[in-house]
Amino acid sequence: MKFHEMKIDQVEKALETDFSSGLSQEEVKKRVKQHGLNELEEGEKQSALLLFFSQFKDFMVLVLLAATLISGLLGEYIDAIAIIAIVIINGCLGFYQERRAEKSLQALKELSAPQVSVLRNGQWVKVPSKEIVIGDVIKFVSGDRIGADVRIIESKSLEIEESALTGESVPVAKHIDPLNNPNPGIGDMENIAFMGTMITRGSGLGVVIATGMKTAMGQIADLLQNAEAQDTPLQRRLEQLGKILITVALLLTVLVVIVGVIQGHELYEMFLAGVSLAVAAIPEGLPAIVTVALSLGVQKMIKKNAIVRKLPAVETLGCASVICSDKTGTMTQNKMTVTHLWSGGNTWTVDGVGYQPQGNFYRDEHSVKPREEKSLQQMLIFGMLCNHSELAVKDDEYTLDGDPTEGALLVSAMKAGFNRPKLLEEFTIVNEFPFDSTRKMMSIHVKDKQERHFIVTKGAPDVVLGVCESILWDEKTQYLSKETQSRVQDAINGLASQALRTIAIAYKPIQPNTVILSDHEAEKKLTFIGVQGMIDPPRPEVKTAVKECKEAGIKTVMITGDHVITAKAIASQLGILTKKSKVLDGNALAEMSVEELEQVVEDVSVFARVSPEHKLKIVKALQNRGHIVAMTGDGVNDAPAIKAADIGVAMGITGTDVAKEASALVLLDDNFATIKAAIKEGRNIYENIRKFVRYLLASNVGEILVMLFAMLLALPLPLVPIQILWVNLVTDGLPAMALGLDQPEDNVMKRGPRSPNEGVFSRGLGWKVVSRGFLIGLVTLLAFMIVYHNAPSQLPYAQTVAFATLVMAQLIHVFDCRSERSVLSRNPFGNQYLVWAVISSVLLMLVAIYYPPLQPIFHTLPIEAKDWLLILGLSSVPTFLLAGSFLLRKTK
Repeated sequence: MKFHEMKIDQVEKALETDFSSGLSQEEVKKRVKQHGLNELEEGEKQSALLLFFSQFKDFMVLVLLAATLISGLLGEYIDAIAIIAIVIINGCLGFYQERRAEKSLQALKELSAPQVSVLRNGQWVKVPSKEIVIGDVIKFVSGDRIGADVRIIESKSLEIEESALTGESVPVAKHIDPLNNPNPGIGDMENIAFMGTMITRGSGLGVVIATGMKTAMGQIADLLQNAEAQDTPLQRRLEQLGKILITVALLLTVLVVIVGVIQGHELYEMFLAGVSLAVAAIPEGLPAIVTVALSLGVQKMIKKNAIVRKLPAVETLGCASVICSDKTGTMTQNKMTVTHLWSGGNTWTVDGVGYQPQGNFYRDEHSVKPREEKSLQQMLIFGMLCNHSELAVKDDEYTLDGDPTEGALLVSAMKAGFNRPKLLEEFTIVNEFPFDSTRKMMSIHVKDKQERHFIVTKGAPDVVLGVCESILWDEKTQYLSKETQSRVQDAINGLASQALRTIAIAYKPIQPNTVILSDHEAEKKLTFIGVQGMIDPPRPEVKTAVKECKEAGIKTVMITGDHVITAKAIASQLGILTKKSKVLDGNALAEMSVEELEQVVEDVSVFARVSPEHKLKIVKALQNRGHIVAMTGDGVNDAPAIKAADIGVAMGITGTDVAKEASALVLLDDNFATIKAAIKEGRNIYENIRKFVRYLLASNVGEILVMLFAMLLALPLPLVPIQILWVNLVTDGLPAMALGLDQPEDNVMKRGPRSPNEGVFSRGLGWKVVSRGFLIGLVTLLAFMIVYHNAPSQLPYAQTVAFATLVMAQLIHVFDCRSERSVLSRNPFGNQYLVWAVISSVLLMLVAIYYPPLQPIFHTLPIEAKDWLLILGLSSVPTFLLAGSFLLRKTK
């Protein structure tokens, strides 16, 4: 038998403790040795030095290091220093992000209470929470944080806010009675209080049943430590690209050396030639440009209320195929709102958003004035009087101070034009009988200016109905017959079936001189007025966002700790739950393995009443099915799944530090619609990365081929290594960065997410790189051969013409890279950043050619005007030759 199933005396016996005097100091020491201190353990930490050096194991970093070695061998020390600087900056960024991730467990630790009141040797003493042991009796009052998992043994109107663990925004009323359910979810354990949760009302006593890593919070800490962060698709693709480039560079070097030696050249000479080709094969600026493009994406996302904590996450959003979203606060407003009211056979609806005290009342779809509806008016007034919540306003933003349920009653009355301070001028509260989790009611004794006295009661409808003997029907008080009681129950069930949380209001007049001393005396022979039905309503913009995600091929899944009925109602309103989709609850999930869940997970749109382990299981099942999963959440319970997901998203307003530290993206407005905007930005960033990968690699293919063809034709090298490095690091860099700022095409959210297994060169990118690169290399070689043939003694001049032709061919080609189809399919001046980048690159090229101090460095000579016609004519061929073929296909 588990502790939640035991009676209090059974718990005392099982824990070998004494509830009247507590444990002795000797027993405490014994139990510390047996169970350890009450603190969360940290896994093995990697040393800072090892963590730093691990940043340099990435293949693209190895590419850069290879380029550094090559530059050093060629004596180009300035280039070597520049590349090393890029490597170190990238390493420092990665090191910083990983060190931040380690803070998630520290944030979790801070949720445990620093001091706890414990009964030891018959005396109440304050001890640090880490010193409490299993069997300790502790007490807690409103505002305290629970220091360990405890079985409640005394409850006085005790309510605990458990949203960090369960995701439910409404505090849970706690009691001492045993539960019949052998395996309840965390949210259903009404006689257990958990480490890290907060007392919002009342007080109580509890006996410690679990400490440290054995607590619910400790189990989350263990999940968080063991949850493996996923490499992003971009990281996997860049690693793949790095392997390809290194292989190509080595093969080219070997090929050139072998061919050259066979042709009779010196081995040393051919080795340097091979190294030149390797330099041409490696796009040294690519990792730096990817980092810059992602950083620019980060800046754009901040404007859309999304803060990116890990750069690669920007791109990962673009290929998300499933969004697992928390319900409360993300899809809903996290503001309990009265939407339906029932009294005497009549039902009213009320509109309005959140805590804004503006809204209209309707009956049978016709607008009504609530002050003219007697029973409705009375229900609203009494609901406002029997209430402790307050509404504050700042900059037209309304916030609630108090219980969300009471806040909903307060706002519904304010929408009818009632004001609590003014009501308290008409009514005086004589006495109060506070809410109790056993009674499930709260009552007040009030009198009005005419000295009429009333008892006003609010509470759970079935309980309130049970203490009523009459009812307000057709604005008259009549006897509550069994038939009428059945009709009232049908109305309550009808509201509950719409996932509405219901609160009943009742009253009775009493004689002015009547003295009521107990709640039992006050709460009997009441007159039932009616019921107010409330819900945490969906955010208005989320339905559209879910629809747009669906059009983009992205499935939205709701994962919540709330009840199934509530989850289904909200999911249906938002278009998440369809006739074909299924709902799974925590009990069904608990019985499934990850493999079993994989078989049905594609059909499930709503997971309700889930635990942290369930969320992690759902993420794993979806990933095993090949999905790229975005997981959103705000509580401690969400952190392991957030960390394990391909893209973890935390809430910025309601999110705990634990959730934020485990995430890659933080939403400043806690809004699901912001995820949709971030996905659109992520898709565009990936397309832009493809654009500049295409541009850089086509340029590099051109450089490789011009060098290779020249060697095979036994020609002198058309380009010297410093010219190739200049093109790769400087001339190509600015246009590539400008491509990273390109605006999205119109259909970016109208097509499905790309496959996570999609290669770097998919969708025809490989062909475009090779074909454009081949033509760029061909025209560069032609320019070199024409000039060199006319003046063989002027090799540096012919190399300068080849250098200029290569640069101009690439700068014209960059406009072709803006579109998947042709340079003619988009306005070439649509990206102003690109226009200015190309102009800047042309100026840099001209400086390298015509500025005398730089000519010895770059081995250049001033080009004559007549040769510029040759350069511009040839450099236009690669782009416009293929653009012409595109037009021909389009015409046909």
